[in-house]
Amino acid sequence: MILPIVAYGANVLRKVAVDIDKTYPEFQLLLEDMWETMYDSNGVGLAAPQINKSIRLFIVDSTQIFEGMEKDERMNYKDAPGIKRVFINAKIIILDGKEWSYNEGCLSIPRIREDVYRHEKVTLSYLNEKFEPQEETFVGITARVILHEYDHLEGKLFIDYMKPFKKKLLQSKLNDIHKGKIKVDYKMAFIK
Repeated sequence: MILPIVAYGANVLRKVAVDIDKTYPEFQLLLEDMWETMYDSNGVGLAAPQINKSIRLFIVDSTQIFEGMEKDERMNYKDAPGIKRVFINAKIIILDGKEWSYNEGCLSIPRIREDVYRHEKVTLSYLNEKFEPQEETFVGITARVILHEYDHLEGKLFIDYMKPFKKKLLQSKLNDIHKGKIKVDYKMAFIK
């Protein structure tokens, strides 16, 4: 089932999410719904807070980014061809490498994009979809998508990386998103 994406301004997007375990109700159904919702909205990642669930769960499919690239452009990224993965109760162990800029957007903040600096490498501990412990290092665009989704679990949004003046210039657009004065081609929920 395609779920509505929670729009900017919802309290759930500013909460620190809580850990879950394998007793979480209807977990497999939730995962299926999240994948369907992410693909329906043309996303490459989706965090549970974006569907109004304040739990430490996100999904990533960075393969889609690489599928849209020319072969020679793909060669610039060490993480090609990308990953498709479930992350439960993720915790950052190490942020490493130099910070680099990339133009990011967010399904909860449609039609706003901004260059954001993030580390090129992240090591995470997490549980996979079978609740098995994992520890892995990710690089490049995949690391960036993971860090973007991880921020959602910490109540942080990509616009928080903007300089105050730039954010102030966008405030009327952000207010319009919060009030539902925006048209997108996917389901959204406008809540407090």
